[in-house]
Amino acid sequence: MDAATFRWVLVAIAVIVVVAVYFLSQHQARLRKRNALESFTRDEVDSTFIEDEQLHHELDNLNRILNDDRDDAGLDQIRIEADEPSREVPSSRPAPEIFVPALLTDRDADSVASYHLRHDDFRLITGEEASAAAEQAGLELNGAGYLEFREDGEVMFRVASLSAPGTFTEIERLEFATLGFNCFVDLEASSNPRQAYESMLKKIDEMVRVLNVKVYKPDQRLLTISDVSDVRAKFT
Repeated sequence: MDAATFRWVLVAIAVIVVVAVYFLSQHQARLRKRNALESFTRDEVDSTFIEDEQLHHELDNLNRILNDDRDDAGLDQIRIEADEPSREVPSSRPAPEIFVPALLTDRDADSVASYHLRHDDFRLITGEEASAAAEQAGLELNGAGYLEFREDGEVMFRVASLSAPGTFTEIERLEFATLGFNCFVDLEASSNPRQAYESMLKKIDEMVRVLNVKVYKPDQRLLTISDVSDVRAKFT
């Protein structure tokens, strides 16, 4: 086997390895996406960067093979790069103020479970988007202007707007917009706090899929499975 043929054999082997590693990374990405959806954080869903170091290593090896022979003009023109989008520079703008309705300001943190549904960059949610999410989750507007979810005639949880004045009375107007949803359940006032909490989690998952948002705690840290488990432990 001459040198040129041997070099092409090495190239073919390297290409096969790269393809195999690529499909493995795609499988891992799907698993991370499933876990992110279950945690309500969706961090992995929003990530489009290739994080598999083995893939980059194999690509570098292939590039070295292709460029070993500088006298071969045909091979010297080939260059393979990993498809990695440019990272955005974080915005330096201050985060807008999140409105907290009066019925939550004086409540003890342990007596209320409250989660915020919003975009990580505080992009506004339009009235059309908010209406679609409310319809998907089966939420209804109450007399005070808050959205609420009922089961067997009992209120399971309510939803306030993250923008002042905190209500959704004008949700059908074209100019309506909100920073997001504040979903909360009064654990002390509920006759079945566990059922109310689980209902809220289920509906939050539905709204997250419609709005493509993330779920935050009132301290603006992302909600995790561990946080949910801590609340569930109160019911045992």
